Amino acid sequence: MSSRMARLGLSTYRLAGTIASPVVGLYLTYRTAKGKEDRARRLERFGYPSANRPQGPLVWFHAASVGETNAVIPLIREIRRRDIHVILTTGTITSARLAAERLGQEAIHQYVPLDLKPSVSRFLDYWQPDCAIIAESEIWPATVLELGRRRIPQILVNARMSDRSFARWRRRPSIAEALFENLALVIAQSDVDAERFRDLGAVPVITSGNLKVDTDAPPYDSAVFARYKKQIGDRKTWAAISTFDGEENAAGIVHRALKERDRQLTIIVPRHPERSDEIEAALVKQGLKVARRTRDDVLSADVDIFLGDTIGEMGLYLRLTEIAFVGRSLFAEGGQNPLEPAMLGCAILSGGSVQNFREAYQKLARSGSARMVRDTEMLAKGVHYLLTNDGARRNMIEAGVATVHEMRGALSATVKGLEPYINPLTVKARLLPKAAAQV
Repeated sequence: MSSRMARLGLSTYRLAGTIASPVVGLYLTYRTAKGKEDRARRLERFGYPSANRPQGPLVWFHAASVGETNAVIPLIREIRRRDIHVILTTGTITSARLAAERLGQEAIHQYVPLDLKPSVSRFLDYWQPDCAIIAESEIWPATVLELGRRRIPQILVNARMSDRSFARWRRRPSIAEALFENLALVIAQSDVDAERFRDLGAVPVITSGNLKVDTDAPPYDSAVFARYKKQIGDRKTWAAISTFDGEENAAGIVHRALKERDRQLTIIVPRHPERSDEIEAALVKQGLKVARRTRDDVLSADVDIFLGDTIGEMGLYLRLTEIAFVGRSLFAEGGQNPLEPAMLGCAILSGGSVQNFREAYQKLARSGSARMVRDTEMLAKGVHYLLTNDGARRNMIEAGVATVHEMRGALSATVKGLEPYINPLTVKARLLPKAAAQV
């Protein structure tokens, strides 16, 4: 297989089209400077371990970032319930913090090794996983090929294939087949995703639904929530969450258009909080007063915008409102996850570019819990309507909660699909002496 990939010129090929090269060091330096790399644990990215491998069966979970980490936490707990050890790798500081907070000692966390053969080999030599379970939208060739060479079963869970990624792979069918044939199993989010993986050469492929539906609602600090609720008082609120460049300005325009009539507080939660200084400056330029969560600013009556510039507090921000515009859908492409606002009791507004969460939006829209807007003017009209029409807002909220409940079941379907790989490890783990299993 490796020679076949070499002939195709793909030893460092990656779906996103970038090439691994000697600039890796510069790349890591850049990410460290931007706060996306943990300097103290940088060697983990080269496959060097910073924890001991426990004795007994071990499953390697990989989750790309925060959303994927949240999605696999219930699955990790199911594996641990069977006495199988888990190592979880992620790529960001934020997801590492989330893993520490939500899993504690239930799983060993390491940063994912760079997709270079020496790094991947070093990682696998040390950890020797019995199985790899991956929740990631990109395919990393060096990792896929090295796992295949070692005959370690690798399984994609909660797998989705975006329109753009599918089009790219279809232009390279030989490459796709050479990589996807290494997968032992693909558990796809939807029938559309499943069919795309089959078209690209993956077998077997099953459909589970979206694991994110089966996760718990995001947590929040009740004391902080109570303090902000008191400060907000009887003001109406709406939120623009997971926003990308352009969408924060749109939220500011909406706020200005509605301020005289609705006296509302606008909550903005950018997808990338490191942009918050830039976002605040743009909003102030519009003549708006901004309070920031990181400064612990008071939400006084003259505050226009509450800027949620923290990570891991979506549960707080969504509980402060009943109306949520979900970003990356109006001025960027792909959309963001609408399931969290739906499960937390928000009427949902979104732009039309939501192909990464197409099935979820289709179900929410059919139930009447999500509405699509074409532009900033239509967004302003939608927000005003929901702020002033309690009955319509309540109907959307109730429909969203019911829709999320109906969509549940992905966790049990995923566990069932994994049983041929997990059951033998469960038997092996439970045959180990207790003392050895705890090492």
